Amino acid sequence: MEEGVRIDKWLWAVRVFKTRNQATLACRSGKVRISDQPVKPSREVKVGEVITISLDSLKRSVKVLVPVEHRVGAKLVDQFMEDLTPQEEYKKLQLREDAGFGYRLRGLGRPTKKERRNIEILKKYLGD
Repeated sequence: MEEGVRIDKWLWAVRVFKTRNQATLACRSGKVRISDQPVKPSREVKVGEVITISLDSLKRSVKVLVPVEHRVGAKLVDQFMEDLTPQEEYKKLQLREDAGFGYRLRGLGRPTKKERRNIEILKKYLGD
């Protein structure tokens, strides 16, 4: 096994991002942090480090179990990282997706009365 691996390469290898370019851009824009410090894509990760990734409305935390350079199969990801993200984060994300809140196709105009009501219910539930 490797001593340390670039963080952009590791995030791609354990399938947090679909492409290595997306992982690199996330690092450069400050969405990837270790110990509350933004990291550069060239930063090496080591065993036991906890990485926090901000993806859209989801704040995900993962722990490095094995630094790996090559992309692994989806079934094997649990051997290389531990997901520390609280279930509440995933529930909030699912609620937003179910309500259709946050994304609206261009040119659809204003929300309908039903959509506005759903948005208000969601805002009360999430505390926004």
